[in-house]
Amino acid sequence: MKKSFYSLFLISFIGFFLIAGCSGNKTEKKQEAMAPGNSAKTATDDVKATVQTPVVIGNETALLLKDLKENGNYVNSKEYPSLIKASMVNESLGKNILVIDIRSPKLFAEGHIKGAVNKKFEELPDHFEKGIKPFTYDKIIMVCNGGQQSSYTTSLLRLMGYGNVYSMRWGMSAWNNKYAEAGWLKNVSGKYESNLEMTVNERPVPKGMPELNTGKSTGAEIGNARFRKIFKEGTDSVFITAAQVFANPKKYFIINLERKDKYDDGHIPGAVRYKPEATLSYVEEMASIPTDKTVVVYCGTGHNSGFATAYLRLFGYDARTLRMGNNSFMYDKMVKERTALSWLPFTTADVNNFEVVK
Repeated sequence: MKKSFYSLFLISFIGFFLIAGCSGNKTEKKQEAMAPGNSAKTATDDVKATVQTPVVIGNETALLLKDLKENGNYVNSKEYPSLIKASMVNESLGKNILVIDIRSPKLFAEGHIKGAVNKKFEELPDHFEKGIKPFTYDKIIMVCNGGQQSSYTTSLLRLMGYGNVYSMRWGMSAWNNKYAEAGWLKNVSGKYESNLEMTVNERPVPKGMPELNTGKSTGAEIGNARFRKIFKEGTDSVFITAAQVFANPKKYFIINLERKDKYDDGHIPGAVRYKPEATLSYVEEMASIPTDKTVVVYCGTGHNSGFATAYLRLFGYDARTLRMGNNSFMYDKMVKERTALSWLPFTTADVNNFEVVK
């Protein structure tokens, strides 16, 4: 893996909230995260305490956090989250780009973007290391059905040091109407709008972060082991539907990534808003996320939450991203309040008429 594959999540993870309707000032804050059994110096001694009781994290987690801090700043850059419109991809065809389609071989064979190659999610680390020379391309564009699996994948690849990887927003649904009708336009829903709550749910008391237990001794080695494990696991457990969540919201710890006005306008029962301004950039805030429950992350479209979910899973959380985000359960409300609250409902205006080949 490249030395630059890590990003400064400890200080700046909140960068992903600043895109697509999320806004706030980037701030920095230092604190101490004490590894179990250590009262002297730890891997995070350079991070000063700002809470009365230090959160408890394992030594491997501390080493990975330290390594992330020292090796890059992707999340604090304008590139995060790395999304690209279908129109820009179409304009770049024939130029120095590589389109990687991670849909099933069957769907790829039925039609795909000209010049695209089909790869399984699990194959990507080896493909990037041995199959291609990634940095010879101006852009490498990940494509899936709806843009959410490619967002999750792009987040991981960016963290591994591949700084020219992008996810095509809305996936093939934005490419032409055939895919939109079978994808986003078919599945948007306002089914659970009457189930929304207005209650402000507070974050739990910070306790700690998951144990990583890779057996490695350096932050770089721990990161490599974690990425390999995540790709080997595939994506079957990465996504969750609105029907599953609304059937029993108390079963999950639900993270809402929207602005306060959007959160106050109605959210999934029990959802806790992790503020765009600067919440998940602090260890004690990360440590407020339960390690013994499935974590559901959602935003307006499922793109930003895909990027966030990749980060949480890197640190061992059982995190899922909600398919289609708010579009999957309060679509009619989003359309009605689009101007007032800057919602991003998927509509025919997001669909192009670009060519596919077989």
